Amino acid sequence: MTAKEVIRRHGTSLDTFYRWKRQYAEMTKTELRRVKTLEEENRRLKRLVADQALNLQVCKDALGREW
Repeated sequence: MTAKEVIRRHGTSLDTFYRWKRQYAEMTKTELRRVKTLEEENRRLKRLVADQALNLQVCKDALGREW
């Protein structure tokens, strides 16, 4: 299967395909798994920070004061 067939099948651009290839080609399976785990943890932590910021804003609004 050629690169063009792969990107057409998955709906990505040729530039994206080659950027990913350049970025991930030399990584081992263990490194890829670690990157995926770290990215998932980063998403989880960002969601947690957003929730905490929202809770803080709600508390400030409930108190009716500017801090």
